[in-house]
Amino acid sequence: MSKVNSNFTPITAVILIACDNPSDANQIKIILNDEFDKVFISIDPDAKAHDFESHRPAVLVLAFNSLEKSERYYLGLYRLCPTLQQMSHRTIILCNKDDVGKVYGLCKKNYFDDYVMYWPMTFDMTRLAMSVHHALRELATLSERGPSKVKFASQARRLGEMEAIWEQSLTAGTQHIVRADRALTQAEQEIGIALDGLSKRLTDGTLPEAVSSNNAKALCHEIARIKRDDVMPSLRAAANATLPIKTWVNDVRLASAPVAAVTQALSAMAEQVQPTVLVVDDNEFQCKIVIQLLALDNYQLSIATNGADALGLLRKSQPDLILMDVQMPDMNGIEVMRRIKTVPRLADIPVIMMTGKSDRAVVAESLKAGAIGFVVKPLVRENLLLKMAQALHRD
Repeated sequence: MSKVNSNFTPITAVILIACDNPSDANQIKIILNDEFDKVFISIDPDAKAHDFESHRPAVLVLAFNSLEKSERYYLGLYRLCPTLQQMSHRTIILCNKDDVGKVYGLCKKNYFDDYVMYWPMTFDMTRLAMSVHHALRELATLSERGPSKVKFASQARRLGEMEAIWEQSLTAGTQHIVRADRALTQAEQEIGIALDGLSKRLTDGTLPEAVSSNNAKALCHEIARIKRDDVMPSLRAAANATLPIKTWVNDVRLASAPVAAVTQALSAMAEQVQPTVLVVDDNEFQCKIVIQLLALDNYQLSIATNGADALGLLRKSQPDLILMDVQMPDMNGIEVMRRIKTVPRLADIPVIMMTGKSDRAVVAESLKAGAIGFVVKPLVRENLLLKMAQALHRD
């Protein structure tokens, strides 16, 4: 059984009900109090940012009797409360049957997370509590995420590289031993030939000044003894000294064979991992260009057309890489990146900025905010792929 993050259990999770009708708010609180210990109400529209900041809810229930009110409330809260953008939470809209289609569309676009048809009151009173449970489970799963698949794949590739280096080293060591054996064998032969040649020259008088004729034979016998008893045994001992090294190399190769097989399997699996990339650009045409440039490569793409959409998507997911346009309306890419970097769960995601011009001030500001690289439009596929690969494998 996996451990559930204590911040998102039914006992400790905070649920905040936003409403403009005290009677409705209290009724919803009574329903939720049966299963959750920390349920609060926010009724004063002027205090909505304060209420959110002070309670820091895991689940925000928008309990207004019209979809327009819920949208207006959450948009205002989004503008007034930076904590909302930085904090993992889920939104549930209580809607009437006439707005179900519209609310479904908004949830599908990630503007909100879930909805419950609540107006008029139905007999399915447990539906709201169930939606809260689902939201808490999502948050717990998101909070418990360990290293991403891409990080595992990166380490698997490194392991494969180390295995290849190890095999190369063993092969090179074996080749050095073979060359040493050959050199010692050749040295034994050459030294023997040299000593035999010296003896021959001494006996046939080629070296009359080196030794007198009456002791040449004795000297030859001594040279032969030195060759037999001293020189050759030493050379053979040196040659035999490489045998344990040969055995060690073979033993190591055999012992590491299972590890090498696992490493190769991990490397093969690593090549199948699809890094998730969030593309943030308000220009639909530019988004299509990025999609086309990466269509043949092993990337899973998601698109956000503005900073608010990007932050909304990041509340629910954790991509491996972000391609961020610099110039966007309402909130430029640098500001979006600053907000991302304030969230511990998202702070390590590499961000590559996309810009139409390489302005030094923009580059410096982006790097200061946390960008790890730049690509200049119009995008060049080879350059884009290189920057992305460097970002994903930067560990």
